[in-house]
Amino acid sequence: MIEHRHFAPFALPESAIEEVVRSWKRQDPSLYGRFDFSWNGQGQPKLLEYNADTPTGLLEASVVQWHWLNEVKPEADQFNSLHEKLIEHWRSLDPGSLLHFSAIDGHEEDTGNVLYLQDTARQAGLSTRYLPLEFIGHHAGRGRFVDQYEQDISHCFKLYPWEWLLQDDFGRFVDSSGIRFLEPAWKLLLSSKAMLPILWQLNPGHPNLLPASFQNDLPGAYVRKPLYSREGENIRIVAGDLRLESDGPHADAPCIYQGFAPLAEYDGNHAVLGCWMIGGQAAGLGIREDASPITRDSSRFVPHYFID
Repeated sequence: MIEHRHFAPFALPESAIEEVVRSWKRQDPSLYGRFDFSWNGQGQPKLLEYNADTPTGLLEASVVQWHWLNEVKPEADQFNSLHEKLIEHWRSLDPGSLLHFSAIDGHEEDTGNVLYLQDTARQAGLSTRYLPLEFIGHHAGRGRFVDQYEQDISHCFKLYPWEWLLQDDFGRFVDSSGIRFLEPAWKLLLSSKAMLPILWQLNPGHPNLLPASFQNDLPGAYVRKPLYSREGENIRIVAGDLRLESDGPHADAPCIYQGFAPLAEYDGNHAVLGCWMIGGQAAGLGIREDASPITRDSSRFVPHYFID
């Protein structure tokens, strides 16, 4: 898509497109991501979306459910090597200078995820500093982003969506400042729901993909998803007698349509499987459940185990 500049489906401004291209050409590295699947134990898991830019729930998937396993099911095992793989991958990403970690101040979920990632980076031997997003400044004289101590920020892990960052007033300084972010700007493409119809066009009939389109032309039950909605915002499900729509700020935003794959349901709870990737390697599983078929940021995290 970058080579052929196939950016129209993503509805991005030209400035965002150029930042994506620069990031890809530099081969800026990536840390992590989370695939969300629907699967009830029968047939093939179906990809619902890929959380490529700002996935959360990592602390629960890595540390919390591992402690639960050791306390409640010590004889069992768990698909979970997240902590070890994070430390290992941080060592390969070591920028050789201070690495800042930033999230929106006061947002407990985001801050918790960022502080956990910072801790794994410290365990890998990196020099780190936590920086509330609101404390990031731009030094006009030096042309650099700076922290609360006016120290230049050269490398930063940010739990903040690229589509928001590039719309902010200081977004125009990202390229000239020389700052490097995790996740990199090219992950903006992978985090967009526009990838779902493109994947289907390139791989029609793939057993792990659902039919997806930019038009409402899918036969049968479908789900409408805005290109850049988060945490289940503005999702519409139309499946037989089921008509369900969540609220949010993206009601009039560009969207895609995806075939409906019912989540596994147990005791009235609908479960989605979150499969974590660290440095391109599968590293763990986290399950979230909700009384609604639409998974939100308020959905419960459920630990898992298996016995050989």
